Amino acid sequence: MFQPTSTAEPSKFYRWLVLLWLSITMFGNYYFYDALEPLADVLQKQLHFTDQNIGLLNSFYSFAPIATVLIGGILIDRLGVRRALLLFGCVCLAGSMLTAFSPRFEVMAGGRFVFGMGAESLIVAITAAVAKWFKGKELSFALGLNLMLARFGTWLAQNSPTWARSAYNTWQGPWLIGVGFVSLCVLGPIAYWILEARAERHFALGKAGEADKIVFQDVTNFGLSYWYLVGLCVVFYSAIFPFETFAVKYFMDAHHTTRELGGFLLSVLTAFTMFGTPIVGLFSDRMGRRATIMCFGVLLLIPVFIMMGYTRVSLYVPMAMLGFAFTFVPAIIWPSVAYIVPSRTLGTALGLMTMIQNMGMAGMNWGLGKANDVARASATHPAGYQPMLQILTVLAIVGVFLAFLLRQRELGPSGHGLETITTG
Repeated sequence: MFQPTSTAEPSKFYRWLVLLWLSITMFGNYYFYDALEPLADVLQKQLHFTDQNIGLLNSFYSFAPIATVLIGGILIDRLGVRRALLLFGCVCLAGSMLTAFSPRFEVMAGGRFVFGMGAESLIVAITAAVAKWFKGKELSFALGLNLMLARFGTWLAQNSPTWARSAYNTWQGPWLIGVGFVSLCVLGPIAYWILEARAERHFALGKAGEADKIVFQDVTNFGLSYWYLVGLCVVFYSAIFPFETFAVKYFMDAHHTTRELGGFLLSVLTAFTMFGTPIVGLFSDRMGRRATIMCFGVLLLIPVFIMMGYTRVSLYVPMAMLGFAFTFVPAIIWPSVAYIVPSRTLGTALGLMTMIQNMGMAGMNWGLGKANDVARASATHPAGYQPMLQILTVLAIVGVFLAFLLRQRELGPSGHGLETITTG
């Protein structure tokens, strides 16, 4: 193992080695969350799950961050970063094992909830750890690389029908592969513990980054721009992630793709975000025009679901457009909060937005599944998926309206500089 020197702070190589293990931890986390998407039709055929059941599996995951942001960084503050990382990693592993343990919906949903509690807390702890090692140095770049590797976990899960085809002969096979990847959520914190413990004996380390948490007294001071951002966040993420839950199943039933092709089509979206988000973030830092970029990104969503449901255009076209949209909006929306709320209330603002976003995602995962069941969506009745696409199109229209209101306000006397502030 690399031997640290006796300098005042860790070398660049040591810091990037720490980031590598934190990113490997995040990779396992993201893989298991997205393992559900190419598995949906298998759960339906072998376990007789309804689309509502499938949607609820991700709804239960989304319930977890509601509790996570309420407790904020209390556990991280009390336990320290490395103990918190290991604890949350073990919770992730326990939740993934519970998910794969039984064919009963109640047990599987409970496993997703437990996994969500560990996974969302783990993300907060990883962010705090990255800040501890990179604050004042290459923090934005480090966080970008961390997210890029994490999303590679999503990409790999979405393409698992290709490289792990035989696993899909049973409902349990893909889950068990996921459990194997979640073991990285324990291995990574162990490696981090060793690296940090050794570094503390030789280096002067910084403090962990502050976790997002809610202080309810601060909420009343947020202006309209913040609430437009919250609404835009809820609408956008409630359109993207719940659609991903059913995307592969929809492609197979309505467009007659194979599971392998359906997973690859979905991974096109992920590939765009892996490489495009840092580029868009850099562009907005240099050029400003943040609200305008978000308007354009949400506007791209409207034709996407119409093209899928009512035209013969190749699915690569709407999925590429969806990838562009998912590159533009997330790259802007979260950093924008820092421009429109005071720095002392940033944790509250981000925590509240995360909580409301996950409420929307939980409701929409259930809602789209219910809509599919009511319309009897299936391979023999592909038109049953049209209500789902119509709901998503309406969400996109609402998103455009909110983005337009945000842009108008930011161009006026009450603006906070989203359109104008640039960095050198």
